[in-house]
Amino acid sequence: QVQLVESGGGLVQPGGSLRLACVASTNIFGIYTMGWYRQAPGKQRELVARITAIGSTNYTDSVRGRFTVSRDNAKKTAYLQMNSLKPEDTAVYYCNAKRGRVDFWGQGTQVTVSS
Repeated sequence: QVQLVESGGGLVQPGGSLRLACVASTNIFGIYTMGWYRQAPGKQRELVARITAIGSTNYTDSVRGRFTVSRDNAKKTAYLQMNSLKPEDTAVYYCNAKRGRVDFWGQGTQVTVSS
């Protein structure tokens, strides 16, 4: 069982930035693909960005160029740098660790973009 703990959410004005972090409890963090998902009220959870064990990244179209996913395997941590935030980015953001059919979820952190 892998525990994931997200942090870094909060309230920010449009155009602002936040950096989310996800710390994993496993000592084999490096083998997992780490993903960031979000779920807005009344909407389905969607993939925002992910980074594989070898560092390949992909992003959903709505955040490409504004968000950056990264990882520090020594710290067992994944990050999501969010710039130029928009009100439509408001959601609960979840961290996910996946390898094969096994995946784990964090508890989520709220991001609210509002003036």
